[in-house]
This record gives sequence, structure tokens and C-alpha cells, in this order.
Amino acid sequence: MLRIFIISVVFQIMLVAQIKTVIDMFNKEVEIPSTVKKIYAPSPYGSLALYAMDSSLLAGWIFEIDSKNYPYLSENMKTLPVIGRVFGTGQRANLEVLLSQHPDLILMWSHNDEISQKEEEQLKLLNSPIIYVKEKNLFDYPNIFKFLGDTLNLEKRGEELASYTQNVFNKVEKTLKEIPNEKRPKVYYAQGVDGLATECNDSIHVELLQIVGDVNIHRCQTSSHKGFEKISMEKVIQYNPDVILIQEKIFFENIKNSELWKDIKAVKNNKVFLIPKKPFNWFDRPPSFMRILGLQWLMANLYPEYYIFNKNEEIKKFYKLFLNVSITDEQISNILNDL
Repeated sequence: MLRIFIISVVFQIMLVAQIKTVIDMFNKEVEIPSTVKKIYAPSPYGSLALYAMDSSLLAGWIFEIDSKNYPYLSENMKTLPVIGRVFGTGQRANLEVLLSQHPDLILMWSHNDEISQKEEEQLKLLNSPIIYVKEKNLFDYPNIFKFLGDTLNLEKRGEELASYTQNVFNKVEKTLKEIPNEKRPKVYYAQGVDGLATECNDSIHVELLQIVGDVNIHRCQTSSHKGFEKISMEKVIQYNPDVILIQEKIFFENIKNSELWKDIKAVKNNKVFLIPKKPFNWFDRPPSFMRILGLQWLMANLYPEYYIFNKNEEIKKFYKLFLNVSITDEQISNILNDL
């Protein structure tokens, strides 16, 4: 009888040892496995942040990865299954693949102070604990990396990413204090194959433009969370921006020879920049941790006289630290020119 009691006590101790309690970024107590092996993050922000922390923890991608991006990803990412998203307009997850991965934790991502009961209800089939990350703006990333580090027993990794990120923010803040308002350019963010979709200055999709001096030339209130505000060519001519940032390569290749755009100040002064996007976009869609590098690239292009940016050296450092890949000067050229 005593032997059975001892075995029972030992078993209970083992169960307790396999579970730990964490406080997520909504101050919610959650019991999670003491050692997490697989995580499902049903948002691009969460899945990419997890990649930066430890790519082996990802249960799967929520979107297809273009094979052109493989050279800039960890080797194990090439065979990671595509799960998709459980919720969202038009989203369809492969539940069979998701269940086969046996995620023992779900990482939710929120841009406000609300927990989505509806989304949690849809995730109940996984029978996995749910923790929340809160990102109100890019400046939350140091705390996010530290939180993920503490939660996933990756404290050193979390501190490393947080420290790098905070140092970038500090450098940008210090530099901006030295730049007079008259030296801050008017920037137009061109989306779509014709360049006539943009974002209001209050949009998350142009947060970098807010950070680098609130330089977005298109001032308005975002009409929907999706953005892509349509704008006329007449309005662009009226704006006459100093700098144009471009998402689509086809538009970037056409703009300099376009009769419509040739007299715009940015075009005449060769201040037109194609946003890098390998393996993930440096600026937007999704607005992920890659913006930490995009912020440096943008500062260097907008304020070359003020912001010191050893381009190749810093890009190599970032890709090694956050993406766990070593890249060459030739690959950096390919990234910057979208080749």
C-alpha cells in the first residue's frame, strides 16, 4: 500500500514538473508545458516572431513560401508544412496538417487590448493552451522578444534580439533629434502595379514613416484595416513628393520612363526606392520584425548625411542574428534589387 502511495506521489510530482505557469502580455495566467516543442501561431506576426526566436518551434507556415526565398531561410524551413490560418476573411487552414503537428501551445497576436473569444473558440479543437502577445507598435518588440524568451526557456535568445532592437531604436531616436524639420522629406508610399494605392498616415502599414519623422505625405484617416487607399495621379502631382517608396517591382521599373511620373520631384532627383522583401518584407505586409532592419534602411535612404549605416555589414549581421543565415554581398545585391 505504501509502495502504491509513493508511486502516486511521484507521478503527481512528475506531472507538476511538466507544467509551468506563465503570465502572458494580457496579464493572463496560463499553464503551459515546461518544455514547448511545437507552436501554432495563426497570424503572420506571431509566426515570423517565432521564426526569429527558434524556427524549430514552428508547427507550420500560415502562408506559402516562394522558393526564391529559400536561400534566406533556415534549412528546416524548406520542408515545413503549410497549415494556413484558422480564421480571417477567406482564410482556410488545413486542419488535418495542423492536428498532425500536435502543437502544444498556441501563440495569439493582438494589436489592441482585446482578446478574441470567437477566435479562441475556433482553436479549441487543438486542446492547447493559448498565450497572447500584445503589439501596439514596433517599439513593443524588445518586450515581446523578452516575453517569448522567458516563456519558451530561451531567455538568452530573447535578450539578444531585444538588445539589438532597442539599440536600433536608440540610434534612430538620437539621429532624428539632430535633423531639422526642413530636412525631413515628403514621402509617398506607392502600392499596386500603377503606384496609385497608398496608406493614410495613421495606418500600421506605414508605421516606419511615422517613426522616421512623420513624413508620410498622404494625410487622412484610414477607411479600413486593409488600407490600400486609392489615390489619383492628379493628387500625386499635387503632392510632388521628395521620395517615393515602391512595393511592386514592375512599377519601380516603369516609373522612370513614365510620362505621368517623370516630372515628380522624387523621380527627377532619383529618390525612388524599391522596398526589399526577401525573405519577408522589410516595410509592410506583413509589418513584422523585419521592419527593424527596414527602419535602418529607410533612415539611411532618407537621411544619408545624418544616419550612418554600413549597409552590407549591418544586413549580414541582421540576417545572421534574426534569420540564422549567412549571406553574401551578391545576395544582398539581389535582395535590394529584388532579383
